[in-house]
Amino acid sequence: MDKEQILSYKLFLQQEYANYHLPYDSEMGFYNAVRDGNFPEVKKHMKPLTSHELGKLSTNPIRNLKYHLIITIAMITRFCIEGGMQAEAAYTLSDIYIQQLDHCNEIEEITLLHQEAVYDFTERMQKIRKCVGLSRNVIKTSEYIYNHLNQKIVLDDISKELKVNKSYLCELFKKETGITVFQYATKLKIEAAQKMLIYTEYASADISNYFAFSSHSHFINIFKKHTGSTPNEYRKLHYQQYLDNTNKISS
Repeated sequence: MDKEQILSYKLFLQQEYANYHLPYDSEMGFYNAVRDGNFPEVKKHMKPLTSHELGKLSTNPIRNLKYHLIITIAMITRFCIEGGMQAEAAYTLSDIYIQQLDHCNEIEEITLLHQEAVYDFTERMQKIRKCVGLSRNVIKTSEYIYNHLNQKIVLDDISKELKVNKSYLCELFKKETGITVFQYATKLKIEAAQKMLIYTEYASADISNYFAFSSHSHFINIFKKHTGSTPNEYRKLHYQQYLDNTNKISS
């Protein structure tokens, strides 16, 4: 059969068995909700990858889920860029999740990765939305820090990049965000370190080095101050939660 015949046959079967794809409005509602950082709407429209409404892209169940997740991440990436996320950050985040997907071989793993990716993009867009109303220099400072998390944040470098006075920039950032530039940088580094502790096998010392903390002991102290636990305690706790979630899905 040629493609036209195959299409006609597939449409006939879908009508015969009432097996339709997800309505367009609902699908767009989901992607718009992620773009807007709207968690209630995301949860309302989000469908599990195993839903028959998403259609069948492969007869292999694992490959079918992987194809759907790749499409979902690709769509979310483009919606988030339209919503204000830096293109390079969005594409890099997309690459990270698709590379993680490449190592998934179980339905439960793919399901958890789907939720993680959707919620991660939504949370990031929520933060971007909160930046609306901030001055250009504060937004540019935030972007600089985000793009240099694996380096030591130096005020002189930021002021030179933005071509503004260092003292003025510090006062402006604190006035508009309520925290200092260094507090903001530390907050982002710790948040990123939390994700690495949960979803990668990097040792705490390696993560400390990656985010350019002055020493491993300094990283541990700062991490505990922000999270209430040491990096190793945090990893053990959330790994157990990961196992519990996996068991819930598979039961």
